[in-house]
Amino acid sequence: MTPLTSALSFHRTTICCLIVIIGLGSYPTRASQSSLRFDAPAEWLSTETTSQMRLSQFTLPKVDGDAEDAELVLFYFGGQGGTVEANLRRWTEQMLQPDGLSSTDVSTTTNFFVGELQVTVLDVPGTFSAAVHPGSRMRYHKSGFRLKAAVIETPVGPYFFKLIGPDRTVARWDTSFAMMLESLRFE
Repeated sequence: MTPLTSALSFHRTTICCLIVIIGLGSYPTRASQSSLRFDAPAEWLSTETTSQMRLSQFTLPKVDGDAEDAELVLFYFGGQGGTVEANLRRWTEQMLQPDGLSSTDVSTTTNFFVGELQVTVLDVPGTFSAAVHPGSRMRYHKSGFRLKAAVIETPVGPYFFKLIGPDRTVARWDTSFAMMLESLRFE
């Protein structure tokens, strides 16, 4: 690796890394001059991200009787990632309905502003049926799940939160998820 490519690699890594300020409980999403920040509840367990596409990742502990925890992931694709509508459609299609209804018929979408940031939140119950990983033919099939997702429109492009888990566990964290969204700021 030449000194130039080493410096570029270091700079790219620095720009894309997540900084967690544990003492303040505030999570910036990038080590850059301007970034999306939010306050995560202390009960959410910050975990190591499992891919470079994930800026931060949390485990939301399960409620008694549920088989697994919920997962909340924050994505940022450098200002890319598609339109709000395209993402809402893709996420809705990751959920199947046991009675044959379209997931669009049972989903709810809410739009609001936090300061000058437009936020769009999607909520869809059903059977989680997304690809196990991008490009995979294998799909999850987890009934009794719920997907909550939010698109945050910022001056540097959209950020995407995706919360998925057993319905009762996700419902347990509804208020915390809403409070986290209300804490959003672009600094």
